Amino acid sequence: MSAPTAPIDAVEAAPARMSPREVLQALSGLMVGMFVSILASTVVANALPRIIADLHGSQTVYTWIVTTELLAMTATVPLWGKLADLFSKKLLIQSSLALFVIGSLIAGFTPNVEVLLISRIVQGVGAGGMTALATIVMAAMIPPRELGRYAGIFGAVFGVGTIAGPLIGGVLVDTSWLGWRWCFLIGVPFTLLSIFLLQRTLHLPVTRRKVRIDWLGALLITTGVSLLLIWSSLAGNKFAWASGWTALMVAGGVVLLAVAVFVESRAAEPIIPLRIFRSRTVSLATIASVLVGVAMFGGTVFLSQYFQISLGKSPTVAGLMSLPMIFGLLVSSTIAGQLITKYGRWKMFLVAGGATMTAGMVLLGTIDARTSVVVLSIYMAVLGIGVGMLMQNLVLAAQNDVPAQELGAATSVLTFFRSMGGAIGVSALGAVLANRITTLMSEKLGPAAAGGGSTNEVPDLTKLPEPVLRIVQDVYGIATADLFLIGAPLALLAMVVVLFIKEKPLHTLSGDERRAQEEAAQAAAMSH
Repeated sequence: MSAPTAPIDAVEAAPARMSPREVLQALSGLMVGMFVSILASTVVANALPRIIADLHGSQTVYTWIVTTELLAMTATVPLWGKLADLFSKKLLIQSSLALFVIGSLIAGFTPNVEVLLISRIVQGVGAGGMTALATIVMAAMIPPRELGRYAGIFGAVFGVGTIAGPLIGGVLVDTSWLGWRWCFLIGVPFTLLSIFLLQRTLHLPVTRRKVRIDWLGALLITTGVSLLLIWSSLAGNKFAWASGWTALMVAGGVVLLAVAVFVESRAAEPIIPLRIFRSRTVSLATIASVLVGVAMFGGTVFLSQYFQISLGKSPTVAGLMSLPMIFGLLVSSTIAGQLITKYGRWKMFLVAGGATMTAGMVLLGTIDARTSVVVLSIYMAVLGIGVGMLMQNLVLAAQNDVPAQELGAATSVLTFFRSMGGAIGVSALGAVLANRITTLMSEKLGPAAAGGGSTNEVPDLTKLPEPVLRIVQDVYGIATADLFLIGAPLALLAMVVVLFIKEKPLHTLSGDERRAQEEAAQAAAMSH
């Protein structure tokens, strides 16, 4: 079901077009909320090696601390997106931020890794709402053709949050009287500020439709996806890839998702309207989003560990080392957004982004414990440039191709599949990394030194003798490079997929204006 490609400028009963100043005021709380969610993930990523060491966690736990938040975020994104099509977007985004505050407070005072994992689930549910709703709110206020005009501002927020996160995290971890717990607590006041600003500045028409939400479909989707993600995290670690547990969990996940498709096809208000997949653009963008998620998240989430263990850098320096990738992403997304607004052409940026991302993954597949910082920075910048052109423009293409009343569902579907790809990438490649490290350590130091398999703890470099330290650094360098070599073909496949997306002119009406136009047309049709 494609949206009309010819822009229509006259709208009956449409809400008044917001001026750029009003849009910026309305986006202020949203930008603070995005800053918080970005800051929270980047602060924690850099502190994880120290957190795991202090709480006596293993490499598997390291992976799970990242995976649980991604899992909770992924599983709840479709529900948040559907709710946004039915209820107040403002109230929903404030609720998601409140959940994030609760999760952050639990994490900040956690006594052990088990409670930390629970807190990450709560944070993930909140982040799922923020991730889905931020893009939906933007699409409601700003026409697709004009979104690039604001790309620089959001790119700056993303860049500052991503740059500030590792730096703040490094300083907090390295400051004895603060410590890693403040990595979770520091976001609380910013989140509360965001809730306040949203209350003051965000004013959107509220669509309240008396419908029954498809809770059964939501439960089936969440359970099926969760089961597959848990399997991808445990397989090859707690049990063999080819085993009874694998067969049971994969079959269970597939059956649950098949039943979910059946339920969704019959529901009056499905969580994921299957009709949106009639659009070739949405279908292809969804496939590409999964591939980008697996490749991007699966490789980069372990870079901070590589910096600190393989290269022996402090948390603060490790934070600084992520700057080239963020700078590349920030520059490419901002320039691409401005050019798309100016010329109305977007497909070329998807293809160029896919090609550049693939090149970045291949280059990072060559790193080891002796790679120079300059070379590493160039490789990371290339990856960032590719991701900046590709990731957000996939969402833009899908939003431009669906009716306005399904903007929330379409946006959340893409976010959902990208996050699911990320969660699969982190869990599956995390298991690959743990196994690779165990295997290499066994070869170089003997089975006893490798920790006997899946329980091997992330090493504390300060306690290792010099010869063992060199071996550990080499092992983590080789294992991390292998992750990027696995991700490179997936990035290439994403580029091939976007080649088949058909470029359509971008709408010149905002989501709210398009919705009013569609509803007026429906009312006129019913009156006749």
